[in-house]
Amino acid sequence: MILKNHIITDLEIHSVKDLYKLKPFLEDSTLKINKSQIARELEVDRRTVDKYINGYQKPTVRKSRDCIAAHYDIIEELLSDRNQQVFYYRKVLWQYLVDNHNYSGAYCNFCSYLKTYPEFDSYFRRHRPSNVSQVTVRYETDMGKQAQLDWKESIPFLLSNGETIEVNIFVLLLSYSRFRIYKVSLTKTQDILFSFLDEAFETFGGVPKEIVTDNMKTVMDKARTEYSDGKINIRFQQFADDYGFHIHPCIAGHPHTKAKVEAPMKILDEIRAYNGKLDYCELNELVKRINNRVNTQVNQGTGRIPLLYFAKEKAFLRSLPADTIRKPYQITCHTAKVNHSSLFHYQGNQYSVPPKYVGKQVTLQVYDGYIHVYYSTEFITIHTISKKKLNYKTEHYTAIARMSHAFRDEKIVDRAKENLETIGRIYGYE
Repeated sequence: MILKNHIITDLEIHSVKDLYKLKPFLEDSTLKINKSQIARELEVDRRTVDKYINGYQKPTVRKSRDCIAAHYDIIEELLSDRNQQVFYYRKVLWQYLVDNHNYSGAYCNFCSYLKTYPEFDSYFRRHRPSNVSQVTVRYETDMGKQAQLDWKESIPFLLSNGETIEVNIFVLLLSYSRFRIYKVSLTKTQDILFSFLDEAFETFGGVPKEIVTDNMKTVMDKARTEYSDGKINIRFQQFADDYGFHIHPCIAGHPHTKAKVEAPMKILDEIRAYNGKLDYCELNELVKRINNRVNTQVNQGTGRIPLLYFAKEKAFLRSLPADTIRKPYQITCHTAKVNHSSLFHYQGNQYSVPPKYVGKQVTLQVYDGYIHVYYSTEFITIHTISKKKLNYKTEHYTAIARMSHAFRDEKIVDRAKENLETIGRIYGYE
């Protein structure tokens, strides 16, 4: 192996970085060096001159303290096999610590130090989702031309009450600005898709000229392949015609066609870090926070902040259709008043809400067998449509009992459960 050596070929001194050239003369005393005069000319301290003559080099990498040590116990618990929470990526763990444990260190330092702990580094190697690298052609589109549609499908999520549900997250991303919209649903029916697209277009303030989608059954009756154009579902084609956009389905087995929306989907794996910590309402709030965060952070692919470029792109979107056209695609809303028992009526049966909404009007969105309850724009709770007369959620009934002082505080949960069992035998409850 041949190593290159740096040979001094001149004696010009322009900065402290050149002072190392004087060392050989200093060592054999062939040249008298006036360090004070050099310090005055370079406008530095004399001791700095001495340090650089003796070979000092300013480090290019700044040393930082171990940012993991102070949070070691928390990280060890989060990454434990005993914990239901899952962290697929280091970025998810870092963000969770920032949001929930007041961590303030930079992400790059966090990753560097995390790798020095084998017990933590091995966790991410073990939980890393499998991925096949493929060579793809990068392309960009003009403002307002294209949006890419996808679902993060069937994500098992453990609620704080111990129930495991499967959630689906709708994603619509404007290709130019990378501005995106996330929405949570328990199902992926066509009615939900139409409603979510309508809401997304309303948020955009217009409709893109084209939507790129995969061969989901709510869009395609027959998948597009390399040898066939496929067959678009009649209802979805009517929806596209009504809103004025063109449908561009991907070739089956070629998801990289809509890589702009596929690549950022991994951020939604962040919700798995909250397994067992949230109820359904709080899960919706988490997804909303993630949505706002990614729209206001620099996009790694473009180096731009989506929200700022969305402000430019929205002027190039097509106008929304008339309300009379949109209304059939929107999920119908009902209103109901919450009575003194913290219940509202729907189709002859009663359903509970938290007691702070007593006497207030709530909005009901009914679809796919569920009643989604809102107060103004605030999501309150969700009920399965039931044939039972009374449908109380345990946490709602307990809160009502606590506010009414019906039971002693130390026994309130047990007494609430007993009362619900009695009510259940007579009326039925959830």
